[in-house]
Amino acid sequence: MGAMTARARTFAAVITALLAVTACSSTPESTTASTTADPIGSESVPTLKADVVREYDRGNDAFTQGFEIDDGVLYEGTGLEGSSFVRRTAVENMTELDRVDLPSELFGEGITVVGDTLWQITWQDGVAIARDRDTLAEERRVSYDGEGWGLCAEGRGTQNERLVMSDGTSTLTFRDPTSFDAESTVDVTLDGDPVERLNELECADDGSVYANVWQTFDIMRIDPGSGKVTAVIDGRPLWDSMSAAERKGADVFNGIAQIPDTDRFLVTGKFWPKIFEVQFTDSAPVGQN
Repeated sequence: MGAMTARARTFAAVITALLAVTACSSTPESTTASTTADPIGSESVPTLKADVVREYDRGNDAFTQGFEIDDGVLYEGTGLEGSSFVRRTAVENMTELDRVDLPSELFGEGITVVGDTLWQITWQDGVAIARDRDTLAEERRVSYDGEGWGLCAEGRGTQNERLVMSDGTSTLTFRDPTSFDAESTVDVTLDGDPVERLNELECADDGSVYANVWQTFDIMRIDPGSGKVTAVIDGRPLWDSMSAAERKGADVFNGIAQIPDTDRFLVTGKFWPKIFEVQFTDSAPVGQN
């Protein structure tokens, strides 16, 4: 084997640390945020920063798993057994419009809107729930294999419409937006190495898929056709900008929602008391991350 690159050594060190954390936790999706992880650098793609445009205060009761904006409404799915819920919030004034609790035995995960349907997945229950987009009323359930983490819909309103789902590995699964049947997969890589622990997803207007990486402050911008990461976004400064009181009880960085037809995104984390409206901008030249 040849000598490892600096980026490969950094990536390997991060993964080793994550595996150690996982080994000590019986609930991988409910571990407190790491405040020491360095951003995952790259020799071939840029590292972007999240410039804050605006901040929104909110309650810290949401273990955020899914985050998406559709027609002026912010949809949010949350997790943990016994306290998972899904809600609609008006983006204009951040007023909660509707909220529906999941059955106590289900651990909620990612959500996405397709047409009149809101899909909501679960962590280890193998259940996807189709809901009415406007009322959040449950309409039907379907089963799937494996874990559910993040979910988004690409090509909405076109013939190429499909769901994109993460399962905590480096694999994205593409699913039929009506039946929820799995159709194909792609492995996500950065400089040829797999990017594990892909979490919450956002299918952006430009065709990219954005993914939180669990237990880091990183967001990966992914080409869903090839699986290659095209940029790494460093969200650590958002965490650092919160006071010690605001960070108390806050969990991992998780939640990406593009404001449609703009270059701005809403981002947050599990039990975070703030939502940040941000733009992703250049931070460092390629190869100098």
